[in-house]
Amino acid sequence: MAAAIRMTASTRGAKIDVFGWSQGGMVPRWALRFWPDTRALVANVVGLAPSNHGTTAVAGVCRSACLPALRQQGRASRFILALNSYAETFGGIAYTNIYTRADDIVRPNLDSTGSSSLHTGGGVIANVAVQDVCPANAARHFAVGTYDPVAYALVVDALTHSGRGAAAERISKSVCHQRLASGVDPRTFARDLAALYAYVGSHKRVGGFSRTEPPLAPYVFAARR
Repeated sequence: MAAAIRMTASTRGAKIDVFGWSQGGMVPRWALRFWPDTRALVANVVGLAPSNHGTTAVAGVCRSACLPALRQQGRASRFILALNSYAETFGGIAYTNIYTRADDIVRPNLDSTGSSSLHTGGGVIANVAVQDVCPANAARHFAVGTYDPVAYALVVDALTHSGRGAAAERISKSVCHQRLASGVDPRTFARDLAALYAYVGSHKRVGGFSRTEPPLAPYVFAARR
């Protein structure tokens, strides 16, 4: 991730935006935390249901052996504690954390005290629930990251208001009546979503299982800021 940030910013010749969903919404923060030079290269970090503070769901899933990446997303994992050490955000970067109160994977996320939201550090922080725009929105974890129109509108808002973060009040209420995000083909939507679930299910069984959390790399303990 750190190498990708450096390469992309160098190619563009300017600061870049970093976007991710679920664990992918949290991973860019790892690069910013432990490779300080990357902070000057990033303007916006946008996360869709990011597991910034882990999830209580891991306790049930990892009662025995499970994927190492899942263990790292436990609420009290060494990985999560290291990620949020010193400061959660850094000056000069705007962080937008878009979450759903109906999240069934990254829990808890009932309000801005939940897993996805950030609170400390020098960066600009916007913690926004899709329900802040549309109170009746029932999107769960996979919907927020793939086809939910409210989440999509908030991402676009964050990226078009660089340095400020997304704001629920700037989103038109008309989005509450849309079924799919812009760019999602209604003709293939059901098939594509089924393929996604099949893909995720198949990868739960590969990659190796572990009964313990992987050790952190030595640089984690050497880095102070």
